[in-house]
Amino acid sequence: MISVGVDAGSRAIKVVLLDTASIQVIASGVEAQGINSDELSRGLFDRLLNESGRGAGYVRRIVATGYARNMVSFADQTITEITCHARGVHHLVPDARTIIEIGGQDSKLLRLNGDGAVYDFAMNDRCAAGTGRFLEVVADRLGLQLQDLGDMVDRSRNPASISSMCIVFAETEIIGLLSSGARPEDIVAGVQNSIASRVCAMAGRSTAAPVVFTGGVAMVSGMDKALERSLGKPVRTSPQPQMTGALGAAILAASSSC
Repeated sequence: MISVGVDAGSRAIKVVLLDTASIQVIASGVEAQGINSDELSRGLFDRLLNESGRGAGYVRRIVATGYARNMVSFADQTITEITCHARGVHHLVPDARTIIEIGGQDSKLLRLNGDGAVYDFAMNDRCAAGTGRFLEVVADRLGLQLQDLGDMVDRSRNPASISSMCIVFAETEIIGLLSSGARPEDIVAGVQNSIASRVCAMAGRSTAAPVVFTGGVAMVSGMDKALERSLGKPVRTSPQPQMTGALGAAILAASSSC
């Protein structure tokens, strides 16, 4: 039997098919988010099911999570992304005690107990300056692809200071920095440091290790190092960080008694 996790995020839809008995991933995939989350999620799910060589009769349960989880009409249940990311990361990194998840529209810091359950969390969903959207803005302004930002950070020698707390004003600040001759790589490094400092502010005075970084922004090179500098401790990037929410949803679907 198959259990399915659908993470309908703000920027991408992720689907994981899981063997219910072995808790092994059978197939997984990513699709860019669009106007019709339900249709896009269904299309990705159907494609992966077809590629796995199994029919709909093998599907035991489907759990949806993420920004647009309530729009996934074929899901049997919806569960918050906080719970799903925690479950997915705990499965991959059992000793994780703190999770930093940065997506396209929000960022979260989760604190886990020894069993992988969330006992506390903080969330930034009011300002895009602490999310992947900030990186998208700077990439667009510099005429780059998101995946190119990491290479630029490696060349930075004097990261710019980005002080604005709002992404609209931060973009204006970036324009001003470019006009004054600031190097693009230093601006990118400054933006990464700015995002990391906002996460550090959510963390408060203490952050238990190991710290695991997940979400789509974890795939952007350099962000893990920026977080390490802000937190003052090592940060481990989760395997396949974009997929942990969908993986956690699939695991929860497999463990459901319904």
